[in-house]
Amino acid sequence: MGLFTFKGGVHPNEGKELAMDKAVVELKPGKELVYLLSQHIGAPAKAVVAKGDHVLAGQKIAEAGGFVSAPIHASVSGTVTGIEKRKNATGGMVDAVIVENDEQYESVKFEEADPDSLSRDDILARIREAGVVGMGGAGFPTAVKLAPKDPSTVDHILVNGSECEPYLTSDYRCMMGQPEKIVAGLEIILKLFKPECRGVICIENNKPKAIEIMKKAVQGHANMSVAVMKTKYPEGAERCLINAITGRYVNSKMLPADAGCVVDNVGTVMAVYDAVKLGKPCTHRVFTLSGDAVKNPGNFLVPVGMSYQEIVDQAGGFSSDPEKLISGGPMMGFALFDLNVPVTKTSGAITAFLKDEVSQAKETACISCGRCLHGCPARLMPCKLADFAEHGDAGSFEAYYGLECVNCGSCSYQCPAKRPLAAEINMMRQTVLGNKKKAAAAKKAAAAKKASA
Repeated sequence: MGLFTFKGGVHPNEGKELAMDKAVVELKPGKELVYLLSQHIGAPAKAVVAKGDHVLAGQKIAEAGGFVSAPIHASVSGTVTGIEKRKNATGGMVDAVIVENDEQYESVKFEEADPDSLSRDDILARIREAGVVGMGGAGFPTAVKLAPKDPSTVDHILVNGSECEPYLTSDYRCMMGQPEKIVAGLEIILKLFKPECRGVICIENNKPKAIEIMKKAVQGHANMSVAVMKTKYPEGAERCLINAITGRYVNSKMLPADAGCVVDNVGTVMAVYDAVKLGKPCTHRVFTLSGDAVKNPGNFLVPVGMSYQEIVDQAGGFSSDPEKLISGGPMMGFALFDLNVPVTKTSGAITAFLKDEVSQAKETACISCGRCLHGCPARLMPCKLADFAEHGDAGSFEAYYGLECVNCGSCSYQCPAKRPLAAEINMMRQTVLGNKKKAAAAKKAAAAKKASA
């Protein structure tokens, strides 16, 4: 059987050799931990502690702020010193619970359970209470994702171990080091769906050791398999993965469940195991520090709330001051202006480069070469969409399916004219979506006013 893949995509320099062979090392945080209350898709969490409270590691410090939300738990023991605005990685100021680490790491008692003895509702409740969210970067609350309107339509659980983003190796190290936990987490998720539902662990073929290990781990599980993917970016994007494995298509008006699939990152599946089997909340994650400016690239187990600067310092710092700092990887990550920001559940990496090649590139006119079309996994016309964005033409942008963009950056990577296609398209996409949201809110308000008249 050939390799699973999708149409389009690009082949950027992988850079994974810098940290691929580095086993996960646990880091200890400093004296202050910052727990942002907005670190997931949906409503921000609401603090349930006050200044002066003593908290234990694993204790809930903020409850879910709505149906699509997630609670937050302390990763250390210590004293709450305040609830105040703090910077997130994009520069925004958001509410946060500040805890002074007492360095005792006293923990609450976790209540273990036998997944086989739990009902579907019990499993979802434990996942929800543990604050598990998508740890591949999206941050969608996992309990909500695993409870679609009609669970009987779901026939594939796809575990995303592709890790197609250059330089990132945290998922790879999880598969290398804890394959049994991944399989056990997948086993728990499969209990939520019909018996015919299959679990597929998806791994790109540039990770042969992980493929071998995971294939051994799924032996004896008739409803699980490992799918070997063609190494190509953005293979791990949700829509691309679903299409590669099942041949089905998902558009912007659909959820993966509408195509019979649920996609969860490797780290998320491990967090599900910790939550359901061990009763442990989501307080730590595996994190990659890489790039040619990093003195000792590696993979680290870091607590939520720890400062990015502390990770860099404990890893040995930079060999030279980097011109470019990125939160995440170079394709879908975003520029960091400050390392004094906290780790969240969705923080996966810092990538640091000696040279900022993107800012040094000189933009020229489009030469109509079509490379952006060839690379686009959504089969769009990025050069045309960027033109519409430049001219503020929202109508044409939407007519040419601009909302179907998955913001992967393949077009910008391919463009020989060095046009910032992805950035322009994404800005217009956000504008169109914002306008639609405002229009929907205005329509709802008008209907409510009419009903009350």
